[in-house]
Amino acid sequence: MVDIIRDSTIGQFINFVSDGKLLPYPEQRPDFVIPPRFLQANAPVSSEPIVSTLTDVKAKKEKALATVVEAIVVDDEDQHQTQADVDIVGWYSDDDPDNPKNWSSAKRAFVAFSITFMTFTSYVGSAIYTPSIPGLMANFNSSLPYTTLGLTLYVFGYGIGPMFLSPLQELTHLGRNTIYMASLFLFIIFQIPTFTATNLPTILGFRFVTGFFCSPALATGGASMSDMYPMHQLAYVIGIWAQGVNAGPIIGPVIGGFAAMKMGWQWPEYELIWLTAFSFVFLMLLLPETYGPTILHRRAQRLRTLTGNLQLSSQGERDTEGQSLGETFKEAILRPFILAREPTLMFANIYLGFVYAIFYLWYEAFPLVFTDIYHFNLGESGLPFIGFLVSSFISYIAYALYQKYLFEPRSIRAISQGAQLAPETRLEIGLIGSLCIPVSLFIFGFASRANVHWIVPIIGASFYIPGIFLNFQSILMYISISYPMYAASVLAANDLFRSTIASVFPLFGRHFFVKLGLGPASSLLAGISLVMMPVFWSLMKWGHVLRHRSKYASD
Repeated sequence: MVDIIRDSTIGQFINFVSDGKLLPYPEQRPDFVIPPRFLQANAPVSSEPIVSTLTDVKAKKEKALATVVEAIVVDDEDQHQTQADVDIVGWYSDDDPDNPKNWSSAKRAFVAFSITFMTFTSYVGSAIYTPSIPGLMANFNSSLPYTTLGLTLYVFGYGIGPMFLSPLQELTHLGRNTIYMASLFLFIIFQIPTFTATNLPTILGFRFVTGFFCSPALATGGASMSDMYPMHQLAYVIGIWAQGVNAGPIIGPVIGGFAAMKMGWQWPEYELIWLTAFSFVFLMLLLPETYGPTILHRRAQRLRTLTGNLQLSSQGERDTEGQSLGETFKEAILRPFILAREPTLMFANIYLGFVYAIFYLWYEAFPLVFTDIYHFNLGESGLPFIGFLVSSFISYIAYALYQKYLFEPRSIRAISQGAQLAPETRLEIGLIGSLCIPVSLFIFGFASRANVHWIVPIIGASFYIPGIFLNFQSILMYISISYPMYAASVLAANDLFRSTIASVFPLFGRHFFVKLGLGPASSLLAGISLVMMPVFWSLMKWGHVLRHRSKYASD
């Protein structure tokens, strides 16, 4: 626990102001033994005059040879390294406790929970706004599409935010925590105008800003998990983190509905700021840095101070040396659009965008069904979303069982034969999950009638979650493995495209369902998903051909 507090943002501040006397790192303790190789570069340079006789030359060569031999003996663990390598600060050993991948299971689990909680508190901000829409319409005399922009702009904001904020997390002197905490603080501050503003345009504008600043948790929470967990455990852990992603927009209408009904449209925003303020304090105190290059950068700083050897640096510092912030942003913004033209990524972006957009249409369809047909009040109309939460947990269990008993044995057999499973095998579970989407839409659309019990459309809608969860898990894993050198860019592009598509759908959702009818409108969406399934299957079947033709993808 002491290490967690020391590595948190508050712990870092305490360590800095106390000059390492409080919450010290190993390098700041009196009993720390400096690795000899970090002192080698400080050996004094000889001031002897230049030799001019053969005898002096011979003596000089023998002295130099003795020095080299002595250096090798002193630093036998690095005997094959160059001088430049000797100056690189890395992990002290394979089991270095400061390496996040060497943390105890309990510590990693606690940090994973903290990141999941941060993601949940950020994501809940999208749908917690929806119970406020009727009150906002009445208070500001605005139309439904215009008021719904508060949901649209928030979703669009956390789609565009990673293009600017995520690259900052890969700067070694900043790391993940600096961006997480700074953006979360601004997220809280910019929520204040959403319940104090006297006009709707101000509220809508700050909904976009808050969506923008909540985006790091949504975009790079999975990357934080990969900092700590090995590849064979990563799918399970990211699946758990995805529960926080799912739970946010699901719980939002539940906790906001009764507050908006009893206390007014501002109260869901009050609840959001209370929740995120608690999250901010909790994480400031208990969320440690997980980004390896940043941890090593700070270690190099401490060793430079301790030894006086200014040549010491981490590998991350050297890799980014000379690269300006402008170049970093240019690469981060342009590369996702360049990669998006790849056929594989184009399909992934469009398909997940469509799946994600339908998910946000539920926020327009549920009031039509449970308020207009089943006469639920504003508070009760959020309760059907709990069905999504139940099916989300069931989906994760099914996914974990698939990984454990089907995917991993195949992977082990392939490795034992000197091969690797093709990335396209990751798409199998997504294709199976895709079947749940039309089934869900058909049941919900045609069961939403007064003569059918309200539990039936809830069950029908709940079938949608396995579809979206398994699709996300399979497709995002697939594109990350297929484009390992550009994983950050392809994920940022996917986030931007799917959030942009999803943000537009709520604007016409109610009109769409009212004009066509719940059954026909749901059937149309189900039909589109069925049409896209053969394309999904084709990608799984012939995706390797597209990868071989691409100059960005791995073979």
